[in-house]
Amino acid sequence: MSLYDAAMESCQMIHKISMNDSYGGEITTYVRGATFEAAITFDTSVQARIGMSEGVKNMYTVHTRKSKTLQPFDMFERKSDGKTFRVTSDGRDAKTPDTATINMRVCTAEEYAIPGEVSTL
Repeated sequence: MSLYDAAMESCQMIHKISMNDSYGGEITTYVRGATFEAAITFDTSVQARIGMSEGVKNMYTVHTRKSKTLQPFDMFERKSDGKTFRVTSDGRDAKTPDTATINMRVCTAEEYAIPGEVSTL
């Protein structure tokens, strides 16, 4: 097992679903979806620390396998501690070449507090 594989943790997608209510408004619910594995690391760069001192949320780098593409505004939960994240970059932009021995995509995410409860289907 490689260090990369050992760093992978179980995560679960969270989907936002909006429906019309019977009064002309909208009801928003959050539902857990498919599970996937990701290696999530806290961003400790100088730029991130400056941003955090100015009120920016904690930033993370997320590594997934190429079969899982995270896109901006996707939300997911790390199952080990229940921490939720919202993706801030496009996972299609950074991936290893097909000839590489490491199977990886990279994107960035921020800690995110989901407004409301998340249900499981």
